[in-house]
Amino acid sequence: MDKDCGCRAAVFAGMSVSYKRVLWIVITINAAMFLVEMVAGVHGQSVALQADALDFLADSVTYAISLYVISKPPAWRSWAALLKALSLGLVGLWVLAWAIYNMIYMGQPVALVMTWVGAMALLANIVCALLLFRFRAGDANVRSVWICSRNDAIGNLAVIAAAGAVWLSGSSWPDLVVAVMMAALFLRGATEISVQSWRELAKPPVPTAAGEGGQAVPSSDR
Repeated sequence: MDKDCGCRAAVFAGMSVSYKRVLWIVITINAAMFLVEMVAGVHGQSVALQADALDFLADSVTYAISLYVISKPPAWRSWAALLKALSLGLVGLWVLAWAIYNMIYMGQPVALVMTWVGAMALLANIVCALLLFRFRAGDANVRSVWICSRNDAIGNLAVIAAAGAVWLSGSSWPDLVVAVMMAALFLRGATEISVQSWRELAKPPVPTAAGEGGQAVPSSDR
Protein backbone atom coordinates (compact mmCIF):
# COMPACT_ATOMS: atom_id res chain seq x y z
CA MET A 1 0.00 0.00 0.00
CA ASP A 2 1.37 3.38 -0.92
CA LYS A 3 1.86 5.75 1.94
CA ASP A 4 1.29 9.44 1.54
CA CYS A 5 4.43 11.07 2.93
CA GLY A 6 3.40 14.49 1.73
CA CYS A 7 6.15 14.47 -0.89
CA ARG A 8 4.23 13.33 -3.96
CA ALA A 9 4.94 15.22 -7.15
CA ALA A 10 2.62 18.09 -7.88
CA VAL A 11 0.03 17.47 -10.60
CA PHE A 12 -0.59 20.15 -13.21
CA ALA A 13 -4.21 21.28 -12.86
CA GLY A 14 -4.32 23.76 -15.73
CA MET A 15 -4.18 26.91 -13.62
CA SER A 16 -1.98 28.98 -15.88
CA VAL A 17 -2.76 31.85 -18.22
CA SER A 18 -1.04 30.16 -21.15
CA TYR A 19 -3.09 26.96 -20.77
CA LYS A 20 -6.37 28.89 -20.57
CA ARG A 21 -5.41 30.88 -23.66
CA VAL A 22 -4.68 27.67 -25.56
CA LEU A 23 -8.05 26.21 -24.48
CA TRP A 24 -9.91 29.25 -25.88
CA ILE A 25 -8.12 28.86 -29.22
CA VAL A 26 -8.85 25.12 -29.34
CA ILE A 27 -12.54 25.64 -28.46
CA THR A 28 -12.91 28.17 -31.30
CA ILE A 29 -11.25 25.86 -33.84
CA ASN A 30 -13.42 22.89 -32.81
CA ALA A 31 -16.67 24.85 -32.95
CA ALA A 32 -15.87 26.17 -36.43
CA MET A 33 -14.89 22.73 -37.72
CA PHE A 34 -18.11 21.18 -36.38
CA LEU A 35 -20.15 23.47 -38.64
CA VAL A 36 -17.93 22.92 -41.67
CA GLU A 37 -17.69 19.14 -41.31
CA MET A 38 -21.34 18.48 -40.47
CA VAL A 39 -22.54 20.38 -43.56
CA ALA A 40 -19.96 18.59 -45.69
CA GLY A 41 -20.77 15.21 -44.14
CA VAL A 42 -24.49 15.53 -44.89
CA HIS A 43 -23.83 16.90 -48.38
CA GLY A 44 -21.21 14.26 -49.13
CA GLN A 45 -23.24 11.41 -47.55
CA SER A 46 -20.26 10.43 -45.40
CA VAL A 47 -20.90 8.77 -42.03
CA ALA A 48 -17.22 9.16 -41.13
CA LEU A 49 -17.35 12.94 -41.69
CA GLN A 50 -20.56 13.26 -39.67
CA ALA A 51 -18.99 11.22 -36.88
CA ASP A 52 -15.95 13.48 -36.84
CA ALA A 53 -18.18 16.57 -36.88
CA LEU A 54 -20.02 15.34 -33.80
CA ASP A 55 -16.68 14.79 -32.13
CA PHE A 56 -15.73 18.42 -32.85
CA LEU A 57 -18.99 19.52 -31.21
CA ALA A 58 -18.46 17.29 -28.18
CA ASP A 59 -14.92 18.58 -27.84
CA SER A 60 -16.05 22.22 -27.96
CA VAL A 61 -18.48 21.62 -25.10
CA THR A 62 -16.14 19.49 -23.00
CA TYR A 63 -13.20 21.87 -23.43
CA ALA A 64 -15.44 24.70 -22.23
CA ILE A 65 -16.25 22.57 -19.17
CA SER A 66 -12.52 22.00 -18.65
CA LEU A 67 -11.94 25.74 -18.72
CA TYR A 68 -14.74 26.38 -16.23
CA VAL A 69 -13.54 23.86 -13.60
CA ILE A 70 -9.83 24.71 -13.72
CA SER A 71 -10.01 26.86 -10.58
CA LYS A 72 -12.47 24.52 -8.83
CA PRO A 73 -11.57 21.92 -6.15
CA PRO A 74 -9.93 18.65 -7.33
CA ALA A 75 -13.17 16.67 -7.00
CA TRP A 76 -14.93 19.08 -9.36
CA ARG A 77 -12.23 18.59 -11.98
CA SER A 78 -12.41 14.80 -11.67
CA TRP A 79 -16.20 14.79 -11.98
CA ALA A 80 -15.94 17.11 -14.99
CA ALA A 81 -13.54 14.65 -16.62
CA LEU A 82 -16.05 11.86 -15.95
CA LEU A 83 -18.76 13.94 -17.62
CA LYS A 84 -16.49 14.37 -20.65
CA ALA A 85 -15.83 10.62 -20.70
CA LEU A 86 -19.59 10.01 -20.70
CA SER A 87 -20.15 12.43 -23.59
CA LEU A 88 -17.30 10.85 -25.56
CA GLY A 89 -18.78 7.40 -24.93
CA LEU A 90 -22.23 8.55 -26.07
CA VAL A 91 -20.74 9.97 -29.27
CA GLY A 92 -19.00 6.64 -29.85
CA LEU A 93 -22.24 4.69 -29.38
CA TRP A 94 -24.17 7.08 -31.65
CA VAL A 95 -21.57 6.75 -34.40
CA LEU A 96 -21.65 2.97 -34.08
CA ALA A 97 -25.45 2.91 -34.33
CA TRP A 98 -25.45 5.33 -37.30
CA ALA A 99 -22.83 3.22 -39.09
CA ILE A 100 -24.92 0.07 -38.59
CA TYR A 101 -27.99 1.90 -39.93
CA ASN A 102 -26.06 2.97 -43.02
CA MET A 103 -24.87 -0.57 -43.60
CA ILE A 104 -28.53 -1.35 -44.32
CA TYR A 105 -29.38 1.86 -46.18
CA MET A 106 -26.06 2.63 -47.83
CA GLY A 107 -25.55 5.74 -49.91
CA GLN A 108 -22.41 6.36 -51.93
CA PRO A 109 -20.25 8.99 -50.18
CA VAL A 110 -18.53 11.65 -52.28
CA ALA A 111 -14.81 10.81 -52.10
CA LEU A 112 -13.65 14.30 -53.13
CA VAL A 113 -15.66 15.96 -50.34
CA MET A 114 -14.34 13.43 -47.82
CA THR A 115 -10.77 14.06 -48.91
CA TRP A 116 -10.78 17.87 -48.82
CA VAL A 117 -12.84 18.27 -45.67
CA GLY A 118 -10.97 15.44 -43.96
CA ALA A 119 -7.67 17.16 -44.79
CA MET A 120 -9.01 20.46 -43.43
CA ALA A 121 -10.13 18.73 -40.22
CA LEU A 122 -6.75 16.99 -39.92
CA LEU A 123 -4.93 20.32 -40.20
CA ALA A 124 -7.21 21.83 -37.54
CA ASN A 125 -6.61 18.91 -35.18
CA ILE A 126 -2.85 18.91 -35.75
CA VAL A 127 -2.80 22.59 -34.77
CA CYS A 128 -4.84 21.79 -31.64
CA ALA A 129 -2.64 18.80 -30.76
CA LEU A 130 0.54 20.86 -31.13
CA LEU A 131 -0.89 23.61 -28.94
CA LEU A 132 -1.89 21.07 -26.27
CA PHE A 133 1.18 18.82 -26.48
CA ARG A 134 3.10 20.52 -23.66
CA PHE A 135 0.01 20.20 -21.45
CA ARG A 136 -0.52 16.47 -22.09
CA ALA A 137 0.42 15.47 -18.53
CA GLY A 138 -1.74 16.53 -15.62
CA ASP A 139 -4.90 15.66 -13.71
CA ALA A 140 -7.83 13.90 -15.37
CA ASN A 141 -9.37 17.19 -16.46
CA VAL A 142 -6.19 18.35 -18.24
CA ARG A 143 -5.31 14.93 -19.64
CA SER A 144 -8.82 14.41 -21.04
CA VAL A 145 -8.34 17.45 -23.30
CA TRP A 146 -5.11 16.00 -24.69
CA ILE A 147 -6.65 12.53 -25.22
CA CYS A 148 -9.59 14.01 -27.16
CA SER A 149 -7.28 16.09 -29.36
CA ARG A 150 -4.96 13.15 -30.03
CA ASN A 151 -7.87 10.89 -30.96
CA ASP A 152 -9.27 13.52 -33.33
CA ALA A 153 -6.05 13.69 -35.35
CA ILE A 154 -5.95 9.88 -35.62
CA GLY A 155 -9.59 9.86 -36.72
CA ASN A 156 -8.95 12.42 -39.47
CA LEU A 157 -6.14 10.33 -40.92
CA ALA A 158 -8.59 7.43 -41.06
CA VAL A 159 -11.22 9.58 -42.83
CA ILE A 160 -8.72 10.58 -45.53
CA ALA A 161 -7.68 6.94 -45.98
CA ALA A 162 -11.35 5.97 -46.28
CA ALA A 163 -11.88 8.63 -48.95
CA GLY A 164 -9.12 7.09 -51.03
CA ALA A 165 -10.55 3.61 -50.55
CA VAL A 166 -14.06 4.82 -51.50
CA TRP A 167 -12.67 6.38 -54.70
CA LEU A 168 -10.66 3.28 -55.64
CA SER A 169 -13.36 0.72 -54.82
CA GLY A 170 -16.48 2.67 -55.74
CA SER A 171 -18.02 1.34 -52.52
CA SER A 172 -19.28 2.98 -49.33
CA TRP A 173 -17.87 0.21 -47.12
CA PRO A 174 -14.53 1.95 -46.36
CA ASP A 175 -16.47 4.96 -45.03
CA LEU A 176 -18.54 2.72 -42.76
CA VAL A 177 -15.52 0.74 -41.56
CA VAL A 178 -13.73 3.96 -40.59
CA ALA A 179 -16.85 5.20 -38.79
CA VAL A 180 -16.87 2.00 -36.70
CA MET A 181 -13.13 2.41 -36.01
CA MET A 182 -13.72 5.99 -34.87
CA ALA A 183 -16.52 4.81 -32.59
CA ALA A 184 -14.08 2.33 -31.02
CA LEU A 185 -11.51 5.11 -30.62
CA PHE A 186 -14.06 7.34 -28.87
CA LEU A 187 -15.04 4.52 -26.51
CA ARG A 188 -11.40 3.76 -25.71
CA GLY A 189 -10.74 7.43 -24.95
CA ALA A 190 -13.81 7.52 -22.70
CA THR A 191 -12.48 4.49 -20.82
CA GLU A 192 -9.02 6.04 -20.34
CA ILE A 193 -10.47 9.27 -18.97
CA SER A 194 -12.93 7.42 -16.70
CA VAL A 195 -10.23 5.22 -15.19
CA GLN A 196 -8.00 8.18 -14.27
CA SER A 197 -10.97 10.16 -12.94
CA TRP A 198 -12.12 7.35 -10.64
CA ARG A 199 -8.57 6.87 -9.38
CA GLU A 200 -8.34 10.56 -8.50
CA LEU A 201 -11.70 10.48 -6.74
CA ALA A 202 -10.69 7.38 -4.76
CA LYS A 203 -7.39 8.81 -3.50
CA PRO A 204 -6.59 11.74 -1.21
CA PRO A 205 -5.90 14.95 -3.17
CA VAL A 206 -2.33 15.41 -4.38
CA PRO A 207 -0.67 18.82 -4.61
CA THR A 208 -1.63 20.66 -7.77
CA ALA A 209 0.73 22.75 -9.82
CA ALA A 210 -0.31 25.91 -11.55
CA GLY A 211 2.43 25.79 -14.13
CA GLU A 212 3.15 23.61 -17.13
CA GLY A 213 4.31 20.04 -16.51
CA GLY A 214 3.91 20.39 -12.76
CA GLN A 215 6.22 23.40 -12.47
CA ALA A 216 5.35 26.55 -10.61
CA VAL A 217 4.06 29.39 -12.74
CA PRO A 218 6.16 32.52 -12.93
CA SER A 219 4.43 35.57 -11.49
CA SER A 220 3.97 36.98 -14.99
CA ASP A 221 1.91 33.92 -16.05
CA ARG A 222 -0.54 33.89 -13.17
